[in-house]
Amino acid sequence: MKTFLLALLAIAAAVLIVSNIGPMILLAVSLVVSYYSIKKFVLANSVTEKILWGFVILIGISLSLANIPAFIGVVAFVVLYYTYKKWKKDKEEKLFTKDEILF
Repeated sequence: MKTFLLALLAIAAAVLIVSNIGPMILLAVSLVVSYYSIKKFVLANSVTEKILWGFVILIGISLSLANIPAFIGVVAFVVLYYTYKKWKKDKEEKLFTKDEILF
């Protein structure tokens, strides 16, 4: 029963990840734009450049914060990761207990 529930959780998380792959790509792009613009903002010399790069930073951060389906996909990815780790741990424990019984 425990294995069935883990498999069901993994399938649900995988479906969520696949359905939200587009917004997750947009989230990654907006985070890259924000990171690049922050680096350029720090290196800018004039006030005009700082204002322009600050505007780009605000656009990138607002795009990433407004992307709720991408956050759902990231949470589903984390759930899938921990489900996989739990599945492997249960499998190893089951094998370990079988080895103990044999000896």
